[in-house]
Amino acid sequence: MRVLVVDDDTLVAISLKTILESDKSIEVLAVGSSGEEAIELYKNHKPDVLLMDIRMLGMTGLEAGEIILKDDKDAKILYLTTFMDDEYIVKALTIGAKGYILKQDFEGIIPALNAVYGGQSVFGKDIVDKLPELMNKKNEFDYTAYDISDKEQEIIEEVAAGYSNKEIAGRLFLSEGTVRNYISTILEKLQLRDRTQLAIFYYKNK
Repeated sequence: MRVLVVDDDTLVAISLKTILESDKSIEVLAVGSSGEEAIELYKNHKPDVLLMDIRMLGMTGLEAGEIILKDDKDAKILYLTTFMDDEYIVKALTIGAKGYILKQDFEGIIPALNAVYGGQSVFGKDIVDKLPELMNKKNEFDYTAYDISDKEQEIIEEVAAGYSNKEIAGRLFLSEGTVRNYISTILEKLQLRDRTQLAIFYYKNK
């Protein structure tokens, strides 16, 4: 796995590089110290995963991540921060980051990287527990304005609850192929990238 590390604290960045390279399957391509540098390094190296801090001088990690993801929608960004700030969490999820974990959980960094590299989204339990509260709004969202049917709303709720396509198929008496088609159509109608963004959209507009 080819990883890019960006953190404006040089000591932290070097420590992260040391921790990651203790795993023989991980290669740290480069170390950066700012949002601007993250963008440039990402373009030059095209890492498998970008491990990046959020609070940095000048451009933040969130701002850099948004620019990177607009240019490469398949970019895998894992945020590593000391701050469980509500606004940061929502922003990270909204732009399409693959993970948000706390630096204090240093033992979980490599497993989180492996999960993101494998295509999973990784958010700490504390963060997942906060999502309904963070995303909930009082006004009910008008799905009909986006041509979302009742059945599609049902699929959205199942995805937001964390069920897999196979589980949704069983619960709603549909085939897995039908569920996949529903989700693809829903993502297109709502102009969302993936299941994670769909779940966030649901909680944000519940």
